[in-house]
Amino acid sequence: MTFDASSGVALAGRYYREVVAPLVAARWPGLPYAAARLGSGSDVLGLDDVASRDHDWGLRLTLLVPPGAVGEVSEHLEAALPETYAGLPTRFATTWDPVVRHRVEVATAEAFVTSRLGLDASGDFDAIDWLGLTGQSLLEVTAGDVFTDTAGILTGLRRKLAWYPDSVWRYVLAADWIRLGEDLPLMSRTGQRGDELGSRVMSGRIVSTAMHLAFMLERRWPPYPKWLGTMLTRLSFADDLVPALTAVAAADQWRQRQEAVRTALVVLHRAQWATGLPTPETGMTEPFFDRPFLGIRGETVTLLLDEVTDPLVLRLPPGVGAVEQWVDNVTVLTNPAARVELVRHQFRAEEVAPRPVSDATP
Repeated sequence: MTFDASSGVALAGRYYREVVAPLVAARWPGLPYAAARLGSGSDVLGLDDVASRDHDWGLRLTLLVPPGAVGEVSEHLEAALPETYAGLPTRFATTWDPVVRHRVEVATAEAFVTSRLGLDASGDFDAIDWLGLTGQSLLEVTAGDVFTDTAGILTGLRRKLAWYPDSVWRYVLAADWIRLGEDLPLMSRTGQRGDELGSRVMSGRIVSTAMHLAFMLERRWPPYPKWLGTMLTRLSFADDLVPALTAVAAADQWRQRQEAVRTALVVLHRAQWATGLPTPETGMTEPFFDRPFLGIRGETVTLLLDEVTDPLVLRLPPGVGAVEQWVDNVTVLTNPAARVELVRHQFRAEEVAPRPVSDATP
């Protein structure tokens, strides 16, 4: 059998059904488990192509078994798997592991999810726990195809991780609007002063925040930056938003940038209105003092935060948001334990009381 250039997920499904499942069933008939293509890799998001195949791509599978079976199942597969399948090696090195071995990741469902999130998947999450998760870490659990789940544990965990609790969602949305309100006048002010480079840098920050906000309004986890623009095109209002944000990034002059941002914010205003979330009827923007700059209406934020009911969220400082809204260091964001500890320190150590959003003038 030769490889037919199908996607990595399709390949994983065939590999499971034709090779891995028969080996497991022959040795442990009736064993409850889940098989899926989860974790890292562009194929988990359905975005792999020919370029994806130069590293960490191939016969990868996640097998989630009962606790007492993890070691035995992995060892059995190492001994019993054929050398190749569909013209591809079943054992190969990866960028994180130079040892040539099979890439059927065998774990319990709880241990696998915990390894991705940095939180005990078997426990309940509070608001601060949720804020320590990135969209990419959640996609590594919830985005891939599940080929079977006779145990049902993985299905339950994916349902639990489908979206933020309501109060956390509103808090995260408000943080994006607050950041837009902070950056919009700076983009225009730097341009007005003749600092086009500085204005472009600020416009990049604004586009990034607007993209994150778009995913939040669609209730979809955002991927890591490489795929952010690609997956943005899959949102229901992408046909209106993507051209506006592209115009922001391409504009040669600050007033053009500002008008393109205004257009994008109209799209986001309509999207928020469509969700049923509280939204200013007259739009999200207003003049920034007496200057010819855009600002974000204070009502945009207060309407969202006024509907927060979780006592813990009520104690959090407005504008901080989820970890990926205030940290962009890849080393931190891809280290689950470090990321969660950082967020816990940020919020729990302060025991902060509610305080107003800064209204500083740039």
